[in-house]
Amino acid sequence: MCEMNIKCDHECSNYKGSSGNMESVGAFRIFERSVMKRELQYTEYYGDGDSKAFLKVKDIYGEDTVTKLECIGHVQKRVGSRLRKLKKKTKGLGGKGKLTDKFIDKLQNYYGIAIRSNAGSIEKMQFAVIAAFFHCCSSNRNLMHGQCPDGKDSWCRYKRALSDKRQYLEKSPGLPNSVMKVIKPTYLELCDKNLLKKCLHGMTQNNNESFNNVLWTILPKETFVQQKTLFLGSYIAVLLFNSGYLGLLPIFNYLKIPIVPLTLKKYMGMDKERVMKSKRQSLPSTKLSRKKQKAKKKSKLVKNEVKEGLTYKYGEF
Repeated sequence: MCEMNIKCDHECSNYKGSSGNMESVGAFRIFERSVMKRELQYTEYYGDGDSKAFLKVKDIYGEDTVTKLECIGHVQKRVGSRLRKLKKKTKGLGGKGKLTDKFIDKLQNYYGIAIRSNAGSIEKMQFAVIAAFFHCCSSNRNLMHGQCPDGKDSWCRYKRALSDKRQYLEKSPGLPNSVMKVIKPTYLELCDKNLLKKCLHGMTQNNNESFNNVLWTILPKETFVQQKTLFLGSYIAVLLFNSGYLGLLPIFNYLKIPIVPLTLKKYMGMDKERVMKSKRQSLPSTKLSRKKQKAKKKSKLVKNEVKEGLTYKYGEF
């Protein structure tokens, strides 16, 4: 029950339905009350496409009054998911010298780099995405770097060697023309201007995911808490995400909680380690190491599946 001195202006159980539909209902309510509470209309919806939330709000102020923006990271992942799906249903598409998981990862990474490097220009973005496809499929027998940028500053090693008048040996095995013809239509679907137009902002939802990670360490998703605990945990998560553990010190001072030197030293050390860890993870060598470890792990899983057959997969048995 609510205390006598606290106004009961909220309803704890304000949703009935499945958890999958909760996001759609929540988005609709936020957009629906924007005019009444904020005296404004939201014109853009920034989402990852995991739910039908956008479909619920796109016509909320009138037909097509809300535009959807895509998270670059999620669009990039579509390359991998669609090509793996195509590989699974097309007999003979995979295997050594063809469309391997490693090659799909390569296409996906180049696609993401092309989008991020050309944010703000849909023409440059589309040109770079298509050039990335032929660059990845190129081999020493069949060079396809015609659309790669020229000059010494080009991301294409072949074009850099050409600019320096050096001989370049293509080490990548590329893809056979027969395989290219099959996967090309699927890849080009993700080069559509209508899709790339939604990526011109050049942003991802990584910051949101990082905040979620901080929040869930304080308030695990699978644990039910009351409203006061939810609010308090959310406030602490915001402080930690924006200011680190030192951001808690003004709160302690306000509550007249004494800060001993050991606590201050510990908080400073935790914040310093967090910054150092972030810098380490941003280094090119660290990123390359993560990619190698991920590829090695994936290769091992593929080899085990070939050897033992499919032994475990969600919903398969």
